[in-house]
Amino acid sequence: MVFMKLTSLVIFICFATIFFQTTTEALCHETDKTALLAFKSKITQDPSDLLETWNRSTDCCTHWDGVGCDHYNGRVIKVIRPGIVEDPGGIYSEMEMHGTISPSLGNLEFLRVLDLSNLQFLMGSIPSQLGKLLNLTTLSLNGNRLSGTIPASFQEMSSLTILGLSENQLSGKIPSSIGKLVSLRSLDFHGNKFSGSIPSTIGSLKDLVDINLSDNQLSGIIPISIGELSKLDELDLSLNRLSGSIPSSLFKPVSLRVCRLSNNKFTGSIPTSSISSTTGLQRLYLDNNMLTGELPEWLLPAMNLTSLDLSNNALAGELPRWIGNMTSLSSLNLSNNGFHSAIPVEFKNLLYLMELDLHSNNFTGGLDSILAKKYGSWYGRYSILDLSDNMFAGPIDEDIGNLDTMQSIEILVLSNNPLGGYIPKSLGKLGGLEILKLENNGLMGTIPTELSTATSWLRSIVLSNNNLTGGLPSNVMNLPRLEVFDVSRNMLTGEIPPHDATIPAASFEGNSGLCGSPLPPCNSV
Repeated sequence: MVFMKLTSLVIFICFATIFFQTTTEALCHETDKTALLAFKSKITQDPSDLLETWNRSTDCCTHWDGVGCDHYNGRVIKVIRPGIVEDPGGIYSEMEMHGTISPSLGNLEFLRVLDLSNLQFLMGSIPSQLGKLLNLTTLSLNGNRLSGTIPASFQEMSSLTILGLSENQLSGKIPSSIGKLVSLRSLDFHGNKFSGSIPSTIGSLKDLVDINLSDNQLSGIIPISIGELSKLDELDLSLNRLSGSIPSSLFKPVSLRVCRLSNNKFTGSIPTSSISSTTGLQRLYLDNNMLTGELPEWLLPAMNLTSLDLSNNALAGELPRWIGNMTSLSSLNLSNNGFHSAIPVEFKNLLYLMELDLHSNNFTGGLDSILAKKYGSWYGRYSILDLSDNMFAGPIDEDIGNLDTMQSIEILVLSNNPLGGYIPKSLGKLGGLEILKLENNGLMGTIPTELSTATSWLRSIVLSNNNLTGGLPSNVMNLPRLEVFDVSRNMLTGEIPPHDATIPAASFEGNSGLCGSPLPPCNSV
């Protein structure tokens, strides 16, 4: 009886093993193998050996790198041969492949994922036959040299969730039929030569989370329909030729977290209505346009805003006191506008602000509200501070180097302000300082030798067009990373100390009392 049970068990195990093998290890379908080998035949160079294992003598489902199959029917569902690969240690390697994309890939009717991104040298057009891949969910052809237009047949690919064609040489218009890709969640066309307007049908893609159409030649207005994309998280339309006013509907999706509209031709004021509910907005970039008006008060409820760049526009008015309530800001750039007024005392409340650029405005008053800003823990200390080309009055706080909020500063630019006074010796305590620019500030007195103790990172010191006197400290001129040292147009005297940095004569000119290399030798003066 026991023997019979054991025999039955063995028979069952053998049957189960045979059944499992036959149902899970189906060989690659001949149609798919032929299609993939036809693709390989169009590859003229494969220096990274990405297709080395693709041979007719082996099974494409089990032996071909980058090919994945449905093991029940042997049909290819994934072709993944990207040019950038991350190993388990987090190290990235770059691969490449030369050739064209064979239309034969359109015969992989069960294909769900096609990733041929960042191979650098795939050329030619995108085959219209790819439009037959009705099961495709991911199409990534980013980072190649593809040209031509988007095939009209793509409108049938209603299963697509990710469409990436960025950083190629594609041209023509974005077809209005793109609105039929109803499952699309990510659309990335950046870095091409697309022209014409953004089709209004894009508003039909209700599942869209990310849109990147930046760095193209798109023109016209932003379609109002984008405001209907309730799941939109990130929108990048920068580096185009878009014009007109920015529609308030753009900020309608509460989900919108990042909005980049930089480097276009937008005019009018920043929208002020119908957008106060945009509490999720974290980063807003409207720089390099032609916007006018004042800062809209709707920015105040956007309490999550961490980065705001409105630089290089024609904005004006005073810096409002409510700016101090935007307590999540870590980066603020209002440079090259027409803002005027003193910095309100409430500015001190920007606990997390680390990068501040106000250059080329008409700001007045002292620097106290900026320099004595509060900070949250270690986070919120300045790393970049550019206040140049304004009307800020000084003198510079002699304890600037002792202020807690300045202890992480890397770039300090105060040039072209009527500051007066002396160069603070305490600057020598700023251990991370790399760039110091105090040009045309009406400074007097000597160059403090303490600058040499600031940091071994100092690589640029610009003190030109002031009223500085005395000699040049040799220890300052011999900072190990010094590349730029400009003290021209002052009243300095004495011999220029020997130094290792290559500093042109123009950096010392305008000081009648200076001599020595690279100026004429002292004994000839």
